[in-house]
Amino acid sequence: MTEELFVESRISPPALSCPKCNEMLPFELGEVQCQMCSARVKIEHQGTRKKWLEEKVSWPGCDKVLIVGVDSRPANLQCVSCDCQFTVTPNIPKVEIECPACERRLRMKKKPGKREIDCPACDKKFFIKF
Repeated sequence: MTEELFVESRISPPALSCPKCNEMLPFELGEVQCQMCSARVKIEHQGTRKKWLEEKVSWPGCDKVLIVGVDSRPANLQCVSCDCQFTVTPNIPKVEIECPACERRLRMKKKPGKREIDCPACDKKFFIKF
């Protein structure tokens, strides 16, 4: 069985809100579905597509820098030097939140919807919504 290999893109689409419920949409382009109200929204951003097309990624398998050359994420690629296949995954920005009990700063990926968090410092459970 072959292990799947991934490199995260450094470029993310702009953060947008659903026109129906005003909640955060996924960091994707094309037709996306709001996770809160299930509305379908078409998102296009030519600047992001151009940056994705020209993006350079470092492949840790052979230390080569490759131009992705694909204007969508995820993108399946193959290194011409070492023949390894890998996927360039979408970039999901990280944010810092603060635990309401102990004020510890926690870093996590910003994803739409409501999430339950267990603070690793004080074990307090709390909810966040992006």
